[in-house]
Amino acid sequence: MTNERKSTFKYGLRRVAEILLILLILSIVVFTLSRLCPGDPLRSWYGDSVDRMSASQKAAARESLGLEKPLPVQYGIWLKDLMHGDLGLSYKYKRSVTAVIGGVLVNTLVFGIASYILTFVLAFKLGRASAEREGTRLDKFICKSGVISGNIPVFFLSLICILLFAVNLRILPTGGAYSYGAEGDILDRAWHLVLPVFVIVIGHLWYYSYMVRNLLLEEMRKEYVLLLKAEGMPRTMIIKKYCMKNILPPMITIMGIAVPHLLGGTYVVEMVFGYPGLGRLSFESALYKDYNMLMATTLLTGCVVVISNHLAHIIGERIDPRMRHGEGSYE
Repeated sequence: MTNERKSTFKYGLRRVAEILLILLILSIVVFTLSRLCPGDPLRSWYGDSVDRMSASQKAAARESLGLEKPLPVQYGIWLKDLMHGDLGLSYKYKRSVTAVIGGVLVNTLVFGIASYILTFVLAFKLGRASAEREGTRLDKFICKSGVISGNIPVFFLSLICILLFAVNLRILPTGGAYSYGAEGDILDRAWHLVLPVFVIVIGHLWYYSYMVRNLLLEEMRKEYVLLLKAEGMPRTMIIKKYCMKNILPPMITIMGIAVPHLLGGTYVVEMVFGYPGLGRLSFESALYKDYNMLMATTLLTGCVVVISNHLAHIIGERIDPRMRHGEGSYE
C-alpha cells in the first residue's frame, strides 16, 4: 500500500470515527433528556385507560417495558439491541419502530430531496443572474427578498399558502400525502407536494441566492478576473467559465451545512400540512413519550445531518485539495 493510499485510508477511518462518536454522544443526550422530561410513557401504550390503573398495575407495566431499570442499564440494553439491528417497539403504534419508520421515510425523502434540489438549482441561477447585473433592479430585488424571506417563519408562510391557494382559490390540496383512495397515484402525490415544496423553496431560496451572488462578486474582484477583463472578455463569460467553478468548494460546504436548516423546515412544514413523514413522526414520538421511536427518528436525522456535512467537506477537498490544509484562498 502506497503512502498516499495509507493517508487516504487513515483519513477515511478518522472521518468514520468522528461520525460514530457524534452519533453516540447524540444518542446519550437524547436518551437521558427524553426520560428526564415530564410525562408518562404508559399513556402512549395504554391510552386513557392508564388513569384507571392501580399503582401496582402501573409498576408491573413499567417493569414489562423495562422502564424500572436504572438509566445506564436501560441505555445499555437499547444500545445492545441497536447493534443487532433492533430499534425496539413503538409504544404508540404497537409495532416495530423499523416498520413504522419504513412507512413514512419515503415520503420525507421525496419531499426533502425535491425541496433541496430545487432550492439550490434556482439559487445558483438567481445568484449568477444577480452577480451579472450587479446594482440593477433585479440585483436589489434579490438582495431585499433574501432579507425578507429569511425572516418569515416557515409555519407562518405555510398557513398563508394554505389560506390563499387551498381555502380561497381551491386550486391545491390543504395537506396530506395523497387523496383518499389514491395512495398509488404518483400524479396525485406530486400534486399534494406542490404547496409544501413551494413553502420550503420560497423560505430558503433568496437567502442562498444572496450567498451565491456575494461569493461571485468576491471572486470577480480577484486579480485574474481583472486581467481577463483587460483582455476584453465579457463579464458574463468570466462568471460562467471561471467564477462559477471557483466558488464551488465553499458553496458545496454551504450546501452541506444547509441540510439541517432545510431538514428542520421540512419537519415543521410536515406538521402544518399534516404530511405523513419523519417530522410528524418525531413530533408525535416526543409528545407521547414514545422513547424507542424518538431515539430512532433523532438518530436517523442526526445521521443525515452529520454524514451530509462530512460528505460536503470531502467533496470540497476533492475539488480543491487546499481546503484540507485549511487554506482559505480560491484564487
